[in-house]
Amino acid sequence: MPKGLKETSSIITIGAEVIESAPNTFSFARVDLQLNPLDNEVFVVYGVDLDVLEPSNLPATTTNIKASISTTLRTDVGNLAASNVLAINRIEIQDNGVTATRGQFSSDSAPGTQLSYLAIISTNDFFLNIEGANNANARSATCRVYGVRAKADSSIYAALVQSELLSS
Repeated sequence: MPKGLKETSSIITIGAEVIESAPNTFSFARVDLQLNPLDNEVFVVYGVDLDVLEPSNLPATTTNIKASISTTLRTDVGNLAASNVLAINRIEIQDNGVTATRGQFSSDSAPGTQLSYLAIISTNDFFLNIEGANNANARSATCRVYGVRAKADSSIYAALVQSELLSS
């Protein structure tokens, strides 16, 4: 547990799903953490699993699907270089039917640095984002986020909230 935070729950698992509102259209699902800001409550993320429905396999067309989990609302899926993106998964199928790229960051593939936690979410929700390209049908993504509730002291809580909101 990071310094200045006191764990107030055991491990919590939160699952969510997002479906594109139309094929190849950026869409998101807001996932409510039900944190209590009056008690300076935050959510410490220990692991993430993110799965996407494979893109359409259309002849003579390269298709893809991208999904991400972000701590604030985004206008696109983003990438791991963005400070508010916790995880991303993408699959591309080239026009010859070969899966070209697959990238996933999940709880069982966490960085080898032995981090004690992945992120701290200080606002009341996170977002599951999705967008495809050249798909025949709307695609979907699912996630599972593992973490604990914790209480921060006032100065740390204020800094976490400001940092999270400025990262959008």
